[in-house]
Amino acid sequence: MKGAFITGTDTGVGKTYFTTFWTRSLRQAGVPVLPLKPISSGDRSDAESLHRSVDGAIPLEEINPIHFDRPLAPLAACRLSHQVFPRESLHRHLDALQSKYPGPFLVEGVGGWRVPFEQDFGVREWARELNLPVVVVARAGLGTLNHVLLTIDSILQAPLPVLGIILNLHQALDDDATQTNPQILQELTGLPIFLLPAQAKPIQELPPWLSLRT
Repeated sequence: MKGAFITGTDTGVGKTYFTTFWTRSLRQAGVPVLPLKPISSGDRSDAESLHRSVDGAIPLEEINPIHFDRPLAPLAACRLSHQVFPRESLHRHLDALQSKYPGPFLVEGVGGWRVPFEQDFGVREWARELNLPVVVVARAGLGTLNHVLLTIDSILQAPLPVLGIILNLHQALDDDATQTNPQILQELTGLPIFLLPAQAKPIQELPPWLSLRT
């Protein structure tokens, strides 16, 4: 599979907000990228946002084939509904998409990097199967240093490459933590940082590491 995998340091950090922005920006620049949210929990607003970002170029059911009504990690949702996580169905769906569309694909995970689907299979193991470079989305403010560093450590141990870090400025306080976090994270990880504005509009001039042209 060609493209990238988008993960977060936690749930609700802005993965879909960023993936929507990234999708629109790449397509505006002429890259025929398609966003995927193969697994979702709770409502389907994230998948619907991705569907709108490509103006319906790919059906909602192809963007999000696996959906759990309860807003829980898939492992918990499966246990409460007495079902088995449909791992083979997930694999077949992604194989079919690669046969149908040339890509590249932006595959958005569910929750954070270590969210479990089964006892021994979760976001980390799934991303390892896909073998895509990873983009990490995080809150911009206080507490994000620890969350980002732990997430980066686990991704590199997978081992998978990390393209860079997205710090989401939505609802971030304009305080010392928000001001100093980007430089500190760049120094400690050696990775590029992208500051995602609160009202992000698509841009054609993305940083090279977000261009997907290499």
